[in-house]
Amino acid sequence: MSLTRRDFARTSAITGAGVALAGSVGALATAPNALASYDTDGAEGAADARHGAGYGPLVPDPRGILALPAGFSYRIITYSGRTRLETGEFTPSNHDGTAAFDGPRGTTLLVNNHELKGPRANWAHPVPLAEGLVYDPAASGGCTVVELRPDGRVAEWVGIAGTSTNCAGGRTPWGTWLTCEENSDRAGTNGMTRDHGYVFEVDPVDRRANRDPKPLKFFGRYDHEAVVIDPRRGHAYLTEDAANPNGLFFRWSPPQGFAHGPGRFRALADDAGVLQAPKCYDSGGRFVDDLSRATRIGTVYGVDWVDVPDRDARTTPVRKQFGAGEVTRARKLEGMWWADGGAYLVSSYAREESPVRHDGQVWFYDPKRRTLTLKVLLGVNPDPSRDGAFDGPDNITVSPYGGLVIAEDGEGVQHLFGATDSGRTYPIARNELNIGTPGEPEYSEFAGVTFSPDGRTLFASIQTPGILLAITGPWKRQKR
Repeated sequence: MSLTRRDFARTSAITGAGVALAGSVGALATAPNALASYDTDGAEGAADARHGAGYGPLVPDPRGILALPAGFSYRIITYSGRTRLETGEFTPSNHDGTAAFDGPRGTTLLVNNHELKGPRANWAHPVPLAEGLVYDPAASGGCTVVELRPDGRVAEWVGIAGTSTNCAGGRTPWGTWLTCEENSDRAGTNGMTRDHGYVFEVDPVDRRANRDPKPLKFFGRYDHEAVVIDPRRGHAYLTEDAANPNGLFFRWSPPQGFAHGPGRFRALADDAGVLQAPKCYDSGGRFVDDLSRATRIGTVYGVDWVDVPDRDARTTPVRKQFGAGEVTRARKLEGMWWADGGAYLVSSYAREESPVRHDGQVWFYDPKRRTLTLKVLLGVNPDPSRDGAFDGPDNITVSPYGGLVIAEDGEGVQHLFGATDSGRTYPIARNELNIGTPGEPEYSEFAGVTFSPDGRTLFASIQTPGILLAITGPWKRQKR
């Protein structure tokens, strides 16, 4: 049933949806359920927004890797080019999306994407072509499974190989991992021998289930970022990181009678279910062409869903199959996490291709109300080289201690940072590994932020060169 513009305008008038909030950071933080920072006028006030939240200032690391608050520590789990898989090859590089699972005999299993694009010869440490686990032998990406044992030992093996640019991905309610290709090269392009731009399922526990990788084509072929599953309704939600034009947020509805579970996706036809893109309206019933139009935390948009004409993009990329006024777009749609009955999703930043500039948004999609609510808004960072302000949110997770934890993929200094339920942001970690020069320092993005099943350990990666870290310390419930 379509959510008409008139219906949404009437509902908004009753609930106060879409109220424009003006003024200081403190005023912005009073939006119902708001989770973050400051408006698009600038980064001023970021320090005030963080005051009273978090774990205190970050302490420089004598090892030059990770600055953390006092009382916290980290452990290196894998390090590309240094640690090795159980078959002897080096850990692949360019760590990205990660999820943690309970494993057998008290172990924790981490599935770790490797965002490696193009031919294997381009990379010193591609994902090894493990027998039976290869989709395209020309491609360099994939994911590995890392086993953390109770005695502290670590083992790592290939979950899937021969895929391309494996980015954020997402876990399923039944304990598997969906790894997403942020690249849609066709066979014969860029050295590839098979079409790319798909989602694949990886089982961290049952290695046999990963043999003969099958692309889940019903999710569409485009530059995938992340995916989450609605455990109640069965829908999948997916993000696309693309430009010219900006990418889309998708919903996949399963065919009638389909029952989710491990390996069930393999039985579906390539055109199973329905893939759709959003068409949003503001509280006045006006069409919204791009999510960057929202410049105040607490903005609410109603969402209709429009069928994708050709999900496999045989002649035209999916995002280009829609004309002006047909769908709502967003710049750099990145990480997602399912919690609180809906999907948190990131628009990393907006630049010249977007109507309004910003340095990061986090939205919450409520499937019951069919609304998108702006939870986090980062104004344009005037000086990314200065430690303090945050920009470029990417991978996210919902913290067991309240609010969100966000991996920064911006310019200049890179952080893991938190956002409380009332709008305060605070630093958790800073990347101190300079991969540039002393005169022109460069710091890689953070990725793969996720908590252990027991909530005691925060895992995250420094993408380049590829370091998977386990952070522990005096975690506490964050005040609103």
